[in-house]
Amino acid sequence: MLKDVTNKAALCAIIIFLFMGVPAAYCAEYENPQLLAAPADVEKNMGKWVVIDCRDEKAYAAGHIPGAINLGGACGKVLRDSSFRVKKTEDLEKILGTAGISADKNVVVYADAKLITSATVAFWCLEHLGHDKVLFLNGGIEAWQEAGKSLDKSETKLQPAAFKAKVVKGRTATTDEVVKIAKGEIKDANVIDSRTEKEHKGSDIRALRGGHIPNTTINVSHINTYDVQTGKIHAMEDLEKFFARLDKNKRTIAYCQTGTRSTLTYLELRLMGFKDPANYDDSWIVYGSNVGCPVANENWYDFVKANDAIKAIEELKKTVEEMKK
Repeated sequence: MLKDVTNKAALCAIIIFLFMGVPAAYCAEYENPQLLAAPADVEKNMGKWVVIDCRDEKAYAAGHIPGAINLGGACGKVLRDSSFRVKKTEDLEKILGTAGISADKNVVVYADAKLITSATVAFWCLEHLGHDKVLFLNGGIEAWQEAGKSLDKSETKLQPAAFKAKVVKGRTATTDEVVKIAKGEIKDANVIDSRTEKEHKGSDIRALRGGHIPNTTINVSHINTYDVQTGKIHAMEDLEKFFARLDKNKRTIAYCQTGTRSTLTYLELRLMGFKDPANYDDSWIVYGSNVGCPVANENWYDFVKANDAIKAIEELKKTVEEMKK
């Protein structure tokens, strides 16, 4: 009997010791780690996966992951219209199909640390269209080079493919839905403001009005959720410090100024296992300029002050021109 107790105690001690030795990063793994790709994954699957360099043409031409394609510009622009709204489904089907992207192949998106959101816009857009095999190269091109991988300067063109979208409406929050949350008509939802604190508080005005959407749950600036030097998203345990108070089972909507920065938040919500995440595509540029939408910490854009500043700049230009004569 004593021997059995001793053996059990020893076994428990061993288990505790082993778990104490497990790195925190391993214990705090993302709930959906399959959404991320490492350089080794990309290299192993070259020729099988479609790799999209989401940067602009100039950056792509200067050096990219071998076999990667470019959509003719930064994905943040190519996949959206001039007002930063996601393009019509039929237009996206044509763009993606022409580039050789289909729904049956894994697609890896990447950019660089300076413009990580160009890749997260592509990630969200593809998931919005119903593509269920999208991966984000964590760390982007910097991670590829850090792993000792070479770059290529030759352009890669794939054979055109048929891309048929199956739009997942829940991936995108509409202004109608957000207004209902703001008015308290929809109560069972999380709303995340991915902008800076100054934008959230209304002192940095980038639309007709400054402020934030009423009933916003938390303000977590996107810049705090990844390493700006490496372009890598923070570990699960670090992300949870920002988002721990949110119920993962609730509808969770992220917004920013143009629905760009909030796509990074969307990806992070997916990684953390939120059940119903969405990007508010219209975001503040539409919401804050619509006088029918309620605003918290409301500050109106000062057109008089702006006009005075423009006049002062014009006068300064004239003075400089006179000095040149």
